[in-house]
Amino acid sequence: MIFTELLFDYFCFLFLNSKNMEQLTLITPTFLFSAISLLLLAYTNRFLSYAQLVRNLKDKYIENPTSVTAQQIRNLRKRLRLTRSMQMFGISSLFLCVVTMFMIYVGYNIVAIYVFSVALLLLIISLGICVWEINISVKALDIYLDDMEKK
Repeated sequence: MIFTELLFDYFCFLFLNSKNMEQLTLITPTFLFSAISLLLLAYTNRFLSYAQLVRNLKDKYIENPTSVTAQQIRNLRKRLRLTRSMQMFGISSLFLCVVTMFMIYVGYNIVAIYVFSVALLLLIISLGICVWEINISVKALDIYLDDMEKK
């Protein structure tokens, strides 16, 4: 909660008091556009690997339902939901970068600044969810390692 308040205060200071942001050009959202595109590619690759893992876990669970497989299924379901959220926030950020470029192009620079700030916030949220999902992925590997140690 404190982090979000500090982040909000920072963005308010940056966008309401800074004269430098009034000089937002097409270059700035274009750089972010490229970065987000690569990030979405990584998210999509992660999603595809999860889809393959789901198929393998289903076959494994049908053959021999164990508590380890059940734990992995629960873990994977959570990871899939987080990956979907990462993608949605990332896509929304990308969309707002395009809107920002359009606003700059038609001369609505002040509106572009606010739209771009929302795009940055959405990207921050997407990256935060990514960190959360990575921690859950590590827990999934720990489940396998624990099972291997028992055997």
